[in-house]
Amino acid sequence: MSTAGQVIKCKAAVAWEAGKPLVMEEVEVAPPEAGEVRLKILYTSLCHTDVYFWEAKGQTPLFPRIFGHEAGGIVESVGEGVTHLKPGDHALPVFTGECGECAHCKSEESNMCDLLRINTDRGVMIHDGQTRFSIKGQPIYHFVGTSTFSEYTVVHAGCVAKVNPAAPLDKICVLSCGICTGLGATVNVAKPKPGSSVAIFGLGAVGLAAAEGARISAKKFGVNEFVNPKDHDKPVQQVIAEMTNGGVDRAVECTGSIQAMVSAFECVHDGWGVAVLVGVPNKDDAFKTHPVNFLNERTLKGTFYGNYKPRTDLPSVVEKYMNGELELEKFITHTVPFSEINKAFDYMLKGESIRCIIRMGE
Repeated sequence: MSTAGQVIKCKAAVAWEAGKPLVMEEVEVAPPEAGEVRLKILYTSLCHTDVYFWEAKGQTPLFPRIFGHEAGGIVESVGEGVTHLKPGDHALPVFTGECGECAHCKSEESNMCDLLRINTDRGVMIHDGQTRFSIKGQPIYHFVGTSTFSEYTVVHAGCVAKVNPAAPLDKICVLSCGICTGLGATVNVAKPKPGSSVAIFGLGAVGLAAAEGARISAKKFGVNEFVNPKDHDKPVQQVIAEMTNGGVDRAVECTGSIQAMVSAFECVHDGWGVAVLVGVPNKDDAFKTHPVNFLNERTLKGTFYGNYKPRTDLPSVVEKYMNGELELEKFITHTVPFSEINKAFDYMLKGESIRCIIRMGE
């Protein structure tokens, strides 16, 4: 029996307050309004961004809230005006979107949609400023427009990418955030040529994905040297420059540390070196380097979600996985049932997890 147009009751992991374990609740999920899609989430994964805002250290606290933004699911129903998706489609919700109409969406050089760019403080839907989640009449806030720690969620249609139904959702769900961010930073922005040297700062999920991009683009086997700045009594950029005869061809920074950003830029070779900044710094941080580094023809770039447009580009990234070009299994370190979602947080907080897949409905 179709559930389109009806309120759906389902399980969701609700964060009632900062830093406290999520609580499994029965929530009511309203039907999608105009321009929205309701998804049945089959698999979701835990990203450090979820933990960061759940802890609410230095962030604007907004509770009760349903976190989660890396997921794979099936379209249950669509709202008025939605044409690129239909019930039964396999899809990935994404924290940023593609309206298709703004200057950014029409530009081949940007993926930063004016309408659907990430907004971490907004806990409601753009259409009417209301939530689609509630518990006994109490609104439950959304997170970055996705809220995938729920068996059903409502997302703006511009933030949903239709993907190959043959692709395993328990693997490709990790493409919704971190993996594409790191992969695209290398493949789409740094663009190393075959045989190039690439330095990656930070080897969490995003940094490892940047290494995967370097493997695809530049070197068959990927990472072959590790440098710990603490092992040297000189700036790490000098160490790297000495190791690589004047500097690496490309550098990708994936930590958010200002010092790492400076090191990434200053370790690239003059004349053609390109450094790409991926990590998000503290809002009060400032970047300082000598202008001569630019005059010596080094290039500094930034990226957002790996410069991928979600609806346009994500399906082709899924195909890279399907044809064996992109490896995803190595990023997945744990799997837990939805009922034990707090274990995923424990793994992440202990530094034991790159990506933990959460099986919904269990």
